[in-house]
Amino acid sequence: MTGRKDWDTYFMDIAYMASTRSQCSRRHVGAVLVQGKKLLGTAYNGAPMGVPDCSEEGCMLVEEYELHVADGKEEMIRKQRCIRTIHAEQNLLLFTDREDREGSSVYVTDQPCWTCSNMLANSGVREIVFHRPYPKDSEKVSALMAARGIAFRQIQGYEPPEGTDHRIVN
Repeated sequence: MTGRKDWDTYFMDIAYMASTRSQCSRRHVGAVLVQGKKLLGTAYNGAPMGVPDCSEEGCMLVEEYELHVADGKEEMIRKQRCIRTIHAEQNLLLFTDREDREGSSVYVTDQPCWTCSNMLANSGVREIVFHRPYPKDSEKVSALMAARGIAFRQIQGYEPPEGTDHRIVN
């Protein structure tokens, strides 16, 4: 018999299981809301209810450019993202109550993007725990969480449950 899972592993496993509901062809993301050790909600990324998703209609991709300055050098970074789907973190906020979010933790399979981070920063959560990094927004998201006093950490050495989709397509 194996040992009991720690709480981080337990809740991240649930986030990965939620991600199996996603129909996004680019990335399956799951999120869970936890107050103490009590699970309050789960969500995954996908099209709005009743609307064809990416597996039915294909991704709705847009390109954006962002100025990145490093060592005094300016560089334009091209970003491509699908706008058909609502992100897992956004769905989690839509389907949970503000009072449940106050002082709670969010476990999410992927580091939140800038937009989701802004929403989470104003949601009442005190901690965000993620597994897979999202380098495109990492620095500015980390700075935002530090400014808001929200614990923001990546789980190290974590292995997702068998049967969940771990691929990352950018």
